[in-house]
Amino acid sequence: MRYCLLFVVVFSFQLVKAQDSIVKVLDTVKWVQKNQAGLDVNEVTFVNWNAGGSNSVSALFNLVSSLRYKKDNLIWKSSVRTRYGINKQENQKLRKTEDELELISSIGYRKDTLTNWYYSGRLNFKTQYSNGYTYPNRDNPISRFMSPGYLFIGGGVEYGKNLEKLSFYFSPLTFKGTYVLDQKLADAGSFGVEPAVYDELGNRIEKGENARTEMGILVTNAYETELLENIYIRNQLSFYTDYLNSFGNVDVDWEIVFDFKVNSYVKATLGSHLKYDNDIKIAEETINEDEFLERGARVQWKQLLGVGVTMEF
Repeated sequence: MRYCLLFVVVFSFQLVKAQDSIVKVLDTVKWVQKNQAGLDVNEVTFVNWNAGGSNSVSALFNLVSSLRYKKDNLIWKSSVRTRYGINKQENQKLRKTEDELELISSIGYRKDTLTNWYYSGRLNFKTQYSNGYTYPNRDNPISRFMSPGYLFIGGGVEYGKNLEKLSFYFSPLTFKGTYVLDQKLADAGSFGVEPAVYDELGNRIEKGENARTEMGILVTNAYETELLENIYIRNQLSFYTDYLNSFGNVDVDWEIVFDFKVNSYVKATLGSHLKYDNDIKIAEETINEDEFLERGARVQWKQLLGVGVTMEF
């Protein structure tokens, strides 16, 4: 009887420990992390090719890491996305083709499980790693790390039954900060900051500002689904207009990507990225060498097509 009682006590103790472990495991399920890294490589070589051509090799590395916390009516999502691409053609120096670093964090709360409306707050930060040039000119960078850097902070409402697949976000009050920490670019008034002031002899009497702040309305839409077997689409669209500076003049950022999954490791990608920002002016080269004339803002467009390997971890 004594041994039986001892067995019951020990068993009960082990059962309590097991239940505690199960609770801990279930609690960690609230946190979901996803990581995906990919590398696309394209190479072209010509040997005695009658039609002619230039040997080239290009590579594009991308990494997406996301972390999500969800409990009851609270959801918190954070992600980092980075892309960097290079291209090397015969008789040319190495050139940059992609350069992006983006951090996104949003938190939402809904009053009950019946509604799909969330009170939401969002932070978004974008910049790049290395200098950007108007090739073949490599003497005067047109962009650098944190030149520009963009910061969005705001609050509003977000709608979505499954926010990971489809969401609509509206913020009536969003702060937008544009940062140009390179003084030469700031003096030139790049990316909409206030340029430097010069006297009649060309001497700088006042530095260009390193930051531009705005407060306006932000509307975004994110959509992701499987169109057909192993064919996925990702769509991200945002509109922003400032209350004080040219209200109604809308900045647009629209990216749509098709992923064609070959197997667990091989994937083809077809993407389109369209942007319009009234603060970014286009410089056109004149008939005089190395002399540029600033024009108005224009639609920017980038197209991507690649095949490479991906890994999730």
